[in-house]
Amino acid sequence: MKIAIEAQRIFRRDKHGMDFVALEVIRELQKRNDDNEYYIIVAPGEDRCLKESKNTFIVEVKCPTYPLWEQVALPLTVKRLGVDILHCTSNTAPLWCPVPLVLTLHDIIYMEPRQHRSHSLYQEMGWYYRRLVVPRILKKCRKIITVSNFECNRIRETLHIAPELIIAVYNGYSPHFHEQAVDTSIVQKYTSEKQFIFFLGNTDPKKNAARTLKAYSLYLQQSAIKRPLLIADLKEEYIDFLLQQEKITDIKSNLYYPGYIANKDLATLYNASFAFLYPSLRESFGIPMLEAMACGTPVITSHTSAMPEVAGKGSILINPYKPEEIADALLQLEMHDSFYKQQKAYGLERVKQFSWEQTCEKYIDIYKAIIQ
Repeated sequence: MKIAIEAQRIFRRDKHGMDFVALEVIRELQKRNDDNEYYIIVAPGEDRCLKESKNTFIVEVKCPTYPLWEQVALPLTVKRLGVDILHCTSNTAPLWCPVPLVLTLHDIIYMEPRQHRSHSLYQEMGWYYRRLVVPRILKKCRKIITVSNFECNRIRETLHIAPELIIAVYNGYSPHFHEQAVDTSIVQKYTSEKQFIFFLGNTDPKKNAARTLKAYSLYLQQSAIKRPLLIADLKEEYIDFLLQQEKITDIKSNLYYPGYIANKDLATLYNASFAFLYPSLRESFGIPMLEAMACGTPVITSHTSAMPEVAGKGSILINPYKPEEIADALLQLEMHDSFYKQQKAYGLERVKQFSWEQTCEKYIDIYKAIIQ
């Protein structure tokens, strides 16, 4: 089989969830000893995180805007390559495609009613683009892949997709996330504290940053230790806005906010952290939960959407709309050593159910079923 895989953003420096999913699956494909050829179609970028191999070829395509790249340059490139199938990995795809199309539809959050507008023009434009394109391409797909049973059901019910057209394939996590000795030189790049609480968020309202900060303020009021909070991916001006909104500006001295944290440093930070906060309002999967668990770090997450499905029944599940529940979970971990050890052991066992190798094998089965 000659398989084209759209991975437009994987060479960009500040990668996020969908970029890493595509990158990790491609790396697994490179390990396979088969007769398939994989053509990875990307946009130019400074982070050359993937190299060609005997079965994998990188095809760089330049275009001034993402819509033109996807709707014009991508299908023309696919036609030129003469491949058997195109797999688009990041929620959208070209409206015209010369070969059978597989789409990874990570979520349809953008098809649901919004409580808040996005805080950046880029996010706002992406929201409208997905709403325009996705409903029009789904009927043209030979297979739709999503990342959890929760999201699979949401997509089928919301967009009236036939059950046989869509399948849930779980994500994995990178093997460099594991228990390891903490490299203090890496930790000191982001915080001067030896142990801290870790929150990985962004400006998307679903990440629940305001309530997380409110929960942390409640934790500080009751904790005898008062561990600091390390916040990834949020700029100081946005944090200031949230602190003023929640009337908790007094906690700012307990916060560290270095901005974007490189993926290569995350494993060290998970290992160094006391607990990982992931109280999102809505997730289709939640790879950071697996990464933290694999590093032996207890995870506090939400009882909503796909998070219970991924974290499992033995995890700490809270109501993300109630900051007091988040704070109480932190205090329980802090005050009860046996509970902390139980959560650490649970997470290390839970992550054994997920791997990129399993994800890759299911993708190959899908490709074969379409082409043969």
